[in-house]
Amino acid sequence: MNLENFLNDKELIEIKDKINKIFFYRICGTGMGACACLLKEAGFDVHGADSAFFPPMSTYLETTGIPLRKLEDMKSEDFKEFDLIVVGNSVPRMSDQARMIEELGIPFTSFPALLGSYVLKDREVIGLAGTHGKTTTTFFLQQILENFGEQCGYLIGGILNNRPPAELGKSKYFVIESDEYDSAYFQKISKFRLYELNHMVLTSLEFDHADIYDSVEQIEAEFSNAFENMNGVIAYDNSYPSSVKLSKQFQNLKWIAYGDKVEIISKDSSSTSFILNKDREKFEFKTNVIGRHNILNLSGCILLLLELGFEYDKLKDACSDLKLVKRRQEERGKYNGAIVIDDFAHHPRAVDLTIEAIRDKYPGQKVITVFEPISATARSSVFQNEFTKSLSRSDKVILATTPLKTTVKNANNLDTEKMINELNDLKVQSVNSNDLKSLRNNIDEFIEDNSVLLVLSNRTCLGLWESDFVSSLVK
Repeated sequence: MNLENFLNDKELIEIKDKINKIFFYRICGTGMGACACLLKEAGFDVHGADSAFFPPMSTYLETTGIPLRKLEDMKSEDFKEFDLIVVGNSVPRMSDQARMIEELGIPFTSFPALLGSYVLKDREVIGLAGTHGKTTTTFFLQQILENFGEQCGYLIGGILNNRPPAELGKSKYFVIESDEYDSAYFQKISKFRLYELNHMVLTSLEFDHADIYDSVEQIEAEFSNAFENMNGVIAYDNSYPSSVKLSKQFQNLKWIAYGDKVEIISKDSSSTSFILNKDREKFEFKTNVIGRHNILNLSGCILLLLELGFEYDKLKDACSDLKLVKRRQEERGKYNGAIVIDDFAHHPRAVDLTIEAIRDKYPGQKVITVFEPISATARSSVFQNEFTKSLSRSDKVILATTPLKTTVKNANNLDTEKMINELNDLKVQSVNSNDLKSLRNNIDEFIEDNSVLLVLSNRTCLGLWESDFVSSLVK
């Protein structure tokens, strides 16, 4: 590995006035695409390429005016016109792509380092971090601040309706989805450690990303490194032992717990009323947000803003009507009488909480869950039993599986046959689909009136969302 031309955050600042033309290598990642938009808005000449363009980011990038290319159509000399190459963390360390980048003689860096150095350095940055709910919670906080009249900057790792996934903004605040995944093959630290964070909402903290972490303690260590450089407020769900552990280690920060401070008073298919307990005071809210996990994440945002001096009465109004990111409990239409929901859940707890939220929103309707275990961790045996337990909350289950092997070290592949057998033993009718044709057939077999077809996938679900299934949905 030749890192002679790698620039860290401090080195990036030193040469900022020499950087104009920036190339994003693997631009279609959610963070990469959003970062590219911010740098373009900041006045840089931004270009990018990728080998696979997955929606929703690929669809959005086509509207930005950023010149896009296919990586396989590019030669090494094509990169010579650029001042800086930003390398996505999907580029493997021991790959021909990495060697080519290193041998170009052009400065290169990761997008978190670039973002921290060129966008976040002089802002009051609020990170939305944790194992679950980062994208949704970031969008909640951005909307609340906007409802206050704050033109905050933001970066959200998802596609929003009728607005870009990232904007520079004009106020002092910048809210950013803060991922614990590593930054690049040459910068094996969590992205959020490079984000110049002042404050944080820590939604949850448990084991995930088994392809890069061996234990939850390793993830805790990444947060510890970030907290050593922070001086602000952290709102955290204290139902997670790892979060509680960290709160006791960093007493210099202002910690506000909310996991056991939230009382849901009432809920129906369109709204939730709840009380937040803070400093022996009770604060009552009513919102259109559905699902306890969403209410908890919203509560973290509210408590942080209360601590930062935002007024309760205005907060009540600012939280009353909030939207979700696309592919988070997104209603796509109806198929053969069933409501079709698209959701990103790919961790067992997220699967469990999403099914619970769907049952709250569509009471009395059967839930038919299609689950694609496609991330490296989901394809492994790490959460074998937990996935079975979470999916058992469905009435019927279709597993959408590919032959792609897991990259998690010291783990077997997910045993989908065992999972199907165990679900059927639990009286949850379940089948396995190995390709799009069998998936469509199984959906047609399982679907029924007065039901919800809940599709859980952080990719395309065996190509379902790129097929004519989409055009067959009745809006």
